[in-house]
Amino acid sequence: MSANEPIKGHIIITSEIEDEIESLKQRLHPHRVVVFFEESFKLEHAKGVTAEAYISSSEVKYIILAAIDFYDVAQNSLLKLLEEPPTNIEFIIISPTKSNLLPTVRSRLPILKTDNAHIQFEVNLDFSRMNYDDIFSFLKEHARVPKNDAKALIEAILHKACVVDGVKLSERQLANFDMAYRLIELNARVQSILAMLLMGFVQERA
Repeated sequence: MSANEPIKGHIIITSEIEDEIESLKQRLHPHRVVVFFEESFKLEHAKGVTAEAYISSSEVKYIILAAIDFYDVAQNSLLKLLEEPPTNIEFIIISPTKSNLLPTVRSRLPILKTDNAHIQFEVNLDFSRMNYDDIFSFLKEHARVPKNDAKALIEAILHKACVVDGVKLSERQLANFDMAYRLIELNARVQSILAMLLMGFVQERA
């Protein structure tokens, strides 16, 4: 990829955060790269990111947010900025695990690289036109998904809907995904959780 073809914003999941930052700096040269690398990414760091993002740039500027842990309040404060970044601003988030990042953040930027980069489940649904028959077939196909794999399946649903099918989730749908992760920890029935998530897509189009 040449310098004239800017890389779009994305999320990187890796345990080698410092190495990834250095690799990005080389790949993104000669574009300007501003790095926010913290052990814990807090609200004060999010405010710094926001301030940097609104410093106008005539060429593409990359803002890298890297941390071992991301505070929820800091992530929430950046949602609008990630969804509608200022002109010529691209965000790259680096985290050691996907679970560090809220579903609302993961829905706004695609995950382009992980240390174990493959999605465990293939989701054969078109979320832009899915109907109740599709949902019934999907639930039947995944009737025996164990709790240990349920989070990976939900991640695959989120990825397919937002990144592949380009569906913009409503606030209610985002809340459903947040609730789904909590319900899994409470040992709720996986089929019921999946049904809630999938029905939300059909209901939004009603």
